[in-house]
Amino acid sequence: MIKTITKVGNCQGLIFDAALLQLARLKVGDQVNVEVHPGGTITIVPVERESIDEKSAAKDAKRLIKKNSELFRRLS
Repeated sequence: MIKTITKVGNCQGLIFDAALLQLARLKVGDQVNVEVHPGGTITIVPVERESIDEKSAAKDAKRLIKKNSELFRRLS
C-alpha cells in the first residue's frame, strides 16, 4: 500500500484510512511503538493488542463462512 506523507498542522504525517486501521485492528487513541531500522524501514506495532475472545472469533468465522459459502463450495 502506498501512502503519501502530508502536512498535518506544523508536522508531517501519514493518514491511515478506515480500512487500514481495521486491518491493523487499530483505532484513534491507540498507542503504537514506532521503530526505524537500518535502511530506513519503519515498523509500527500496537503497544497492547486487544485479545479476541473465543465467542467473538466463532461468531465472526460463522458470519464469514455464511457470507462466502458459495465461494468456498467452488474452491473445494
